[in-house]
Amino acid sequence: MISATDLYHVLTAVVPLYVAMILAYGSVKWWKIFTPDQCSGINRFVALFAVPLLSFHFISTNNPYAMNYRFIAADTLQKVIVLLVLAVWSRFSSRGSLEWSITLFSLSTLPNTLVMGIPLLKGMYGNDSGSLMVQIVVLQCIIWYTLMLFLFEFRGARLLIGEQFPDTAGSIISFRVDSDIISLDGREPLQTEAEVGEDGKLHVTVRKSTSSRSEIFSRKSHGPNSGLSLTPRPSNLTNAEIYSLQSSRNPTPRGSSFNHTDFYSMVNAKNATNVSPRQSNFGNLTFDEENAVFANVPRTNGTANYPPPPNAGIFSPGAKKKPENGKDLHMFVWSSSASPVSEGGIHVFRGPDHGIDLNGVAHQKDYDEFGRDEFSFGNRAAPNGADREGPVLSKLGSSSTAELHPKSGANGEAGPTAMPPTSVMTRLILIMVWRKLIRNPNTYSSLIGLTWSLICFRFKVEMPAIVARSISILSDAGLGMAMFSLGLFMALQPRIIACGNTVATFAMAVRFLTGPAVMAAASYIVGLRGVLLHIAIVQAALPQGIVPFVFAKEYNVHPDILSTGVIFGMLIALPITMVYYILLGL
Repeated sequence: MISATDLYHVLTAVVPLYVAMILAYGSVKWWKIFTPDQCSGINRFVALFAVPLLSFHFISTNNPYAMNYRFIAADTLQKVIVLLVLAVWSRFSSRGSLEWSITLFSLSTLPNTLVMGIPLLKGMYGNDSGSLMVQIVVLQCIIWYTLMLFLFEFRGARLLIGEQFPDTAGSIISFRVDSDIISLDGREPLQTEAEVGEDGKLHVTVRKSTSSRSEIFSRKSHGPNSGLSLTPRPSNLTNAEIYSLQSSRNPTPRGSSFNHTDFYSMVNAKNATNVSPRQSNFGNLTFDEENAVFANVPRTNGTANYPPPPNAGIFSPGAKKKPENGKDLHMFVWSSSASPVSEGGIHVFRGPDHGIDLNGVAHQKDYDEFGRDEFSFGNRAAPNGADREGPVLSKLGSSSTAELHPKSGANGEAGPTAMPPTSVMTRLILIMVWRKLIRNPNTYSSLIGLTWSLICFRFKVEMPAIVARSISILSDAGLGMAMFSLGLFMALQPRIIACGNTVATFAMAVRFLTGPAVMAAASYIVGLRGVLLHIAIVQAALPQGIVPFVFAKEYNVHPDILSTGVIFGMLIALPITMVYYILLGL
């Protein structure tokens, strides 16, 4: 029977965490102490130092030779059961999808063990339960979060291949990914280049499309009076030359620095009889699709005018819509492939937030349409249902594979995309997962902490005091700073329930009912009884983990659902876990 003293000990362990979270929430929402940029800096500190050192502290001080393998087996079996059920559902159900499988796996099996689980379970069941939670943290960091990355990168690879090679993907036998590509999360525009080998198979190179844009639309700033210039560049297209536009970042019209007379004479010499020039986004500048050159650039008083294109947002790699009130998300983004390009976008030919038409008038509808259709390719339907004329510049653009996409099936529609061989896909995904992991400080903290604990408890070696103190001074603040950063994140959101009441109810049911139920079944199968069974069930009923939300945000897979799971889950987690604690103690 649970006594009042036991409940007091639990509240003593958990309430201070909520105090830190509430103070952070009030600092932004009520007292306006921190700006969003300052919140981002606090989050950066937590992500790079506080949480990794906190993780290292717990793992390095836990004896790996005294692990409870039956408890670990129960936790592993729970996740395997959920994975198998979701795999069957995704494969054979008409409503199944990889995206929902990833989200449901996160909701049902990946709780907030490090920040909430360790202090809560210690308050409920003593210090021994804290050791069990550390074992769960080790498995999460090394195995299950890596599996999540694998699934997300697999999804990104499928989208890339499906868009670029809808009919020839089965002929791909190798991928080469440029070293500056960290992830296939879709936040940065990518392009593919395919070469046909002697055996008729495709060898694909994946690189950032900014490299090709720097060749075709290179930006060069020359000060306040810089202008646009067209200079010929070599092209991999037959009988075609590429011209780069060099301009300053400011999208105001500027005088042109190229020789119009020579340019027109060159264009007229190259034009054939059957030329169908298409209107370009650059004012009256037209594009000769047959010869791949620009033509017909008007001059007004000696100045060539280049107004911004109507769908200018697509010229900003990684451009994304800002959340309401201009507030961005700031929470534990330690594994992000963030860069100045992918985070904020290069604001070329567009205003601060919206697309701009030829007269300088903002068109929010066009800009939103791009944000919703990040993986469009080829002709995309316009809002009124009609196809837009000509190919639409897509976020995933191919430089040399257009001729490799013959239409198949009835009515000229493309048939289902066949993926490359399993070995080729596996190698591509492993490369991307490795690049993500080596940039994640938690990877190092977990592996180094586990290595040190193996050495320390095997040879009875103590960490030098100067090193231990250097680590503890930051790791001691890790728990409070993690909750503080979570409170800042909550305050920056326009809504606590971002995904809607119906979806939020479903997500909370999966988090607090389905997860513990599957854990109870798995624990019973492996033979857990008594206090160990209670610990297993209660830890499965903890609020949603933070790292799965970070991944969901990076890869844009139901981030609103995971955000609700983290925020709303934290608010209702204490009473729910207390109910489980009381019921299991009867």
